[in-house]
Parts: sequence; structure tokens; C-alpha cells
Amino acid sequence: MKITIICIGRIKEKFYNDAISEYAKRLTPYTDLKIRELNDENDVELNSKAILKELSKDARSYDIALNIGGREYDSLSFADKIESLKVSGISHITFVIGGSDGFSDEVTSKCNESLSFSRFTFPYQLMRLILTEQIYRAFKISSGEPYHK
Repeated sequence: MKITIICIGRIKEKFYNDAISEYAKRLTPYTDLKIRELNDENDVELNSKAILKELSKDARSYDIALNIGGREYDSLSFADKIESLKVSGISHITFVIGGSDGFSDEVTSKCNESLSFSRFTFPYQLMRLILTEQIYRAFKISSGEPYHK
């Protein structure tokens, strides 16, 4: 299974990049993770158009938009979700993280699902780290390997 994280903006802080890189490295036995950083145009519509161009048209892909109004999972149910997508024939999951102003409703409607990690608002840099860690945790849970407690 391939996983892509599409995100607006580049992370400048070394500590975020180091942590994200560590989880990406840990994920290599489980998935092919790609992080696609798009330029922040400081305009929701322009950023949204760039995101829409990146979304796969393949029927075996599943797109998940991260936003505050999305469905909330705990770690076990998130692991179950990823596993059920894999079993159902999905070969590529794409997660979308908007910029500081989010993304258009069109992005949300083009995605198969919306996901929220909390009702709090997080900086996109931290959200990318949290998402990467939760993806890693999900694969460890699904593999029956220790980590998540």
C-alpha cells in the first residue's frame, strides 16, 4: 500500500522535519510513504486547485481530507480503517492537510472522507507530525507489534 500526504507549505523548523523523517523511516517496512509539499499561495482557492490536481483519479485510491469537522477515530479504530481499506483493494491512501486557512469545500467533497484528530486547531507543521506518527502507530497495531500502549 502507498500513502501520500499532500500538504500546503514547507516546514522550516528542523525539529519537525527530524521527527517526521524518523516516522517516515520507521514506516518503510509497512508502506511507501510520500510527502508532497505544495507551495503556499496564501489563497484558499489557489491552494485548493493545486490540491485537486494532486488527487488520484484511480478507483483503487482513497482520499482523506483533514479538517476540524471530520470523523474522529481513536488509534485502534484508525488502524482498523487503514487495514479495512487495504483488504478491500485500496492500494493508495492520500491524506490532505490544508494551509493555515484550510481548503475549499470542493476539496472536501472530492475526498472520500474527512478526518479530524481534535476539535482544536493545530499548526500544519504539528498536524503533519501527528498524522505521520498515527499512521506509524496504525501499522504497528495492525501488525500486532508492540508500540501503541
